[in-house]
Amino acid sequence: MLIDIITIFPEVCEPYLNSSILGIAQEKGKLEIRLHNLRDYTLDKHRKVDDRPFGGGPGMILTPEPVFRAVEHINQISKPKNKTKAKIILLTPQGKTLNQKLAEKLSKREHLILICGRYEGVDERVRESLVNEEISIGDYILSGGELAALVLTDSLTRLLPGVLGHKDSNVRESFSDNLLEYPQYTRPADFRGMGVPRVLLSGDHKKIEEWRRAQTIKITKKKRPDLLKNTINFKKI
Repeated sequence: MLIDIITIFPEVCEPYLNSSILGIAQEKGKLEIRLHNLRDYTLDKHRKVDDRPFGGGPGMILTPEPVFRAVEHINQISKPKNKTKAKIILLTPQGKTLNQKLAEKLSKREHLILICGRYEGVDERVRESLVNEEISIGDYILSGGELAALVLTDSLTRLLPGVLGHKDSNVRESFSDNLLEYPQYTRPADFRGMGVPRVLLSGDHKKIEEWRRAQTIKITKKKRPDLLKNTINFKKI
């Protein structure tokens, strides 16, 4: 998978993108991430990327020209590598809320271009003529789309085949089947008088799976009952 991220703060993104699972995915050749400084696509000597909104109002708006130029440049240099057209995503509070189902869908794409919003937003012509999809990571406001781009990239990377150490890691994680994950324990078996459930020490894999399934349902009902409404096996639960 190839992910291009357009931002005015590439230095904010770079450390995280080169660490942990994301760094491993790139080392394995499963993922390629390219950061693009939006200011490099301006035409004026001050590298200005924002301006005041027509009609008045607070704050500044990202101007359309550098964004269009950045996307056009990315598409041009990507032609020899990719057979399919890149999907262009704008990270914005107005977007569709990111969830595991959407992450799984996007992880199957060959090439994504992520545009990090800033200030009061981007010129509407970017949204109307350039962007294929808008995504939000929650109903709250951030200073910019950089954190959202990192969250999206991280969630997609975990789903790429061969990235995680165990082939079942994604299957067992929270939200993979619209349920929260069961409790996890590790050594020591007794810590300050707090023990591990006996079934986990029994070696009986069938009973352990049954216990985990029961715990998954119990925790989801308690913490996120809304998830059960969208679960296929809700009636059985």
